[in-house]
Amino acid sequence: MNDIKKHPVKLIGYNFIPDEFLPKGKDEYHLRHIQNRNGIQYRQLSAYEIEVLVRNNNTSDDWNKLLVSDAFDPELVKNCKFFGLVRIGKLESFFLEYHAIRLPVGLYNSTIISCDFGDNVVINNVNYLSHYIIGNEVIIANVNELATSNYSKFGNGIIKDGEDEANRIWVEVCNENAGRKIIPFNGMLPGDAHLWARYRDNNELMENFKNFTAKSFDKQRGYYGKIGDRTIIKNCAIMKDVWIGSDAYIKGANKLKNLTINSSPDATSQIGEGCELVNGIVGFGCRIFYGVKAVRFVMASHSQLKYGARLINSYLGNNSTISCCEVLNSLIFPSHEQHHNNSFLCAALVMGQSNMAAGATIGSNHNSRAADGEIVAARGFWPGLCVSLKHNSKFATFTLIAKGDYPAELNIPIPFSLVNNDVSNNCLVVIPAYWQMYNMYALARNATKYNERDKRIEKTQLIEFDFLAPDSINEIFDGMKLMKEFTGKAYAHKTGQKIKETDYVATGEKLLESKDFMVNELVIEAEGFENSRRPTILQKTLPSYHIFKNMIIFYGMSQILEHIRQHKTTSLNNLLKEMPAKPVRNKWHNIGGQLIPENAVNTLLKDITTGKIKSWQQVHAFYKKQSEAYSLQKMHHAFASLSEILKLDKKRFDNKVFADLLKQAIAIKEWMVQGIYDSRSKDYHNEFRKMIYNNQEEMDNVLGKLDDNAFIASQKEELEIFKKQVAEVKRKFKLK
Repeated sequence: MNDIKKHPVKLIGYNFIPDEFLPKGKDEYHLRHIQNRNGIQYRQLSAYEIEVLVRNNNTSDDWNKLLVSDAFDPELVKNCKFFGLVRIGKLESFFLEYHAIRLPVGLYNSTIISCDFGDNVVINNVNYLSHYIIGNEVIIANVNELATSNYSKFGNGIIKDGEDEANRIWVEVCNENAGRKIIPFNGMLPGDAHLWARYRDNNELMENFKNFTAKSFDKQRGYYGKIGDRTIIKNCAIMKDVWIGSDAYIKGANKLKNLTINSSPDATSQIGEGCELVNGIVGFGCRIFYGVKAVRFVMASHSQLKYGARLINSYLGNNSTISCCEVLNSLIFPSHEQHHNNSFLCAALVMGQSNMAAGATIGSNHNSRAADGEIVAARGFWPGLCVSLKHNSKFATFTLIAKGDYPAELNIPIPFSLVNNDVSNNCLVVIPAYWQMYNMYALARNATKYNERDKRIEKTQLIEFDFLAPDSINEIFDGMKLMKEFTGKAYAHKTGQKIKETDYVATGEKLLESKDFMVNELVIEAEGFENSRRPTILQKTLPSYHIFKNMIIFYGMSQILEHIRQHKTTSLNNLLKEMPAKPVRNKWHNIGGQLIPENAVNTLLKDITTGKIKSWQQVHAFYKKQSEAYSLQKMHHAFASLSEILKLDKKRFDNKVFADLLKQAIAIKEWMVQGIYDSRSKDYHNEFRKMIYNNQEEMDNVLGKLDDNAFIASQKEELEIFKKQVAEVKRKFKLK
């Protein structure tokens, strides 16, 4: 039975805060007075103004509770019912226009309960407007219900005075069993969500995160909803407990409940037709359109949901777009793309710069007795058409997965690999360095594309977009070691030589370093890549090994050259003095898209656990500090990587070695730029692409000429700049 309560009609606009939750000596408006900072001086109505209001078919339970500004025009209020304390700012004889909709300033045909209005608002056909503070030049038209409860939380996972813990909203990311659930809060960064979701073995850390969130918000009941200046809301059904920033545009939404919608003049947010959003945080500059459903979610700034997308129990990172598909129980770092109606992502940690193709089903096939599996994908994750994966699976940076229904769990530790389910030969095929060999254009363009699309205004976390960075370089080292081991083992098997398992790596290294052609004749099997009895075959091992080696050298030299440029280093001796005495290639973690050394992450976790760090603001200050230190930390990592791959200590790092490395860096850069051109030019010479055009001119008009490609031109220009930079260093360092 529905529990419908009856109260005297004279109380309809009063007792917003139950008496038991009112602080001693405070009235029900004490928080409202603090929240309303518009600076308008309100006064009581004159007898004439009351007469005009009554004549215009307005009613009030108490005209003394209707306060107005000095520039109030009663003729601009018609057919309204007022209850409780209502305060109205300036009303002047203008109309407001937005997107060809023109509406006169004033309050018309609405029921208004205990609200504050700024100057020159439009309130038209709002059936129920309760307990809101509304800014200047706001337009609200044709809304069924716009109300705030006394226990409103605006999407934050907090509980108010007198509420049970069961009322708290959690977001169950990464795992459907809720074992990694996090509490959403306004201002939550991707790094916050990651730290909270991943380090579940530290109970003190989890409790402190919960306390940080609780301390960020007031437990008192009685906060009003707010609608910022110049926000437009039209043709919506139900909006309850929604806090909206300035300059937002909301049209045709079905239901918005328990939300914070951040918006500002520089980063406007929009919500469109048919959307239903419940229990969430919408970041600055977000776009949500056309039948989207989102429940228990956080959308970081400048992300988009479109065309019927579902986002449930998930965190979506900055500058991401999800269209037409379903995402459940996932934690997604910045720069994620997912556009297709039949793609599905569930119970996954996706670390950014990712793209989901049509038909991709990531994380639906549980391989245990419960729905508790997970997918962990490092940045650059790209599952192709109709890919189906099983829990649990894990992928290194820039893994490309070819079309196929993968029958078992996968663990792909080698970065930049193509993974292929070879059904005809009943094996899993992995091609390391596939991107560099066959699609350098896409690999290089992605780094540029994501950087250009980073629209964040407040860049607390420095997001890494370069495909050569501490995370991918460390994985290249790990991958090369595996390639050596598997090559050595394959050689022993083919030749029948008795080689100790401990010598497989050394044997494989000798073969790969010497570019022994025999490597191409070996059937190199990898172990531990798939949870099945069928073999995993590494292909193109010899060329990919040397590509990886060149990538490390180029990474090291490009970072050193950038360091020389920034610090105006004048000699090799000075450069070496600026390098670590004992370079060590340290471990790094991807914390919400920001790469941070492992020792710094461990220090952060320790400081939070011990109480040295006491708030999310201090955690964010840590991100900022690490962002400022990143350039130098990355350079030290690059120098250590270069020293390790060349087996070269600082004492042997002389002018000749440095000059040779500069020459080698130019050669590698030239190879990369040529690879960018070649991989794109294939699209212009493929007969099956050309056959749909009548002639070359038509093809050029449709696709654009290859020689006019702006990205290729920019890469060629970058190569020339790189050469000039090398020449300048050689001149300053007096190198031959």
